[in-house]
Amino acid sequence: MSDRESGDDQPQSQRQASNGATGSDSGQQQQSNEQELATKMLQIQSKRFYLDVKQNRRGKFIKVAEIGADGRRSQIFLALSTAADFRDHLGTFSEFYSQLGPPNPDTVPEDGKLKSEMMIKDNRRYYLDLKENARGRFLRVSQTITRGGPRSQVAIPAQGMIEFRDNLTDLLDEFGTDDGGFKGDLPDGRHMRVDNKNFYFDVGQNNRGIYMRISEVKGNFRTAITVPEKSWSRFRDYFRDYCEKMAECNEKSTTATTSVPAESVSPQ
Repeated sequence: MSDRESGDDQPQSQRQASNGATGSDSGQQQQSNEQELATKMLQIQSKRFYLDVKQNRRGKFIKVAEIGADGRRSQIFLALSTAADFRDHLGTFSEFYSQLGPPNPDTVPEDGKLKSEMMIKDNRRYYLDLKENARGRFLRVSQTITRGGPRSQVAIPAQGMIEFRDNLTDLLDEFGTDDGGFKGDLPDGRHMRVDNKNFYFDVGQNNRGIYMRISEVKGNFRTAITVPEKSWSRFRDYFRDYCEKMAECNEKSTTATTSVPAESVSPQ
């Protein structure tokens, strides 16, 4: 029996058609200004896996892409520190797998899970499940976001976990386990009052980067917008441009008002 996962175990919504023979999504890379630092390709049974080390202004991370025999694709993203934890779990799961006897349908749990672990990084959770079904044993790695959003996952044939771990180790040895990104102190929040409205400016950081939340509060009514740090300079330029234009308009209006001659009085 081959150790590969059943296609029925992976949701159809998480499979995407591959556009080529590389693990890099060039369209997404251009949109998010990502830089690809290294890539590795693994052929495990009928599947190809690409481990792409990427970097953007938020730091370094690894994109794991799985391409099945039918060309369908799924992927997850791991910060370098998370990838190091995942590498260690792969060793533990591989050791557990090596101690299992031959597959026996009578001893498989109802949900098919033989061993499970969970990893947490910022607002992401990763569920590692060594499973068994009619087609074999495999490690399913699921990524979820705590605030909602779609679940993404890849499935690694159990026989390939050691090879996967070794390739991941090579990348971590080269690039380290430091995620990078901004690590300094963020500016303090500010508040201003205009008439009967309060405005709050709060700077924060999450796994997507640094942002500013601008909140308008009037009584019990509150609205807010979130501005990514990479857009602050453009916002500043727009505001400065509007301030200058309004100053010019006000100056012209004042000049026009003071330069109007007094109405002459017609002689009787």
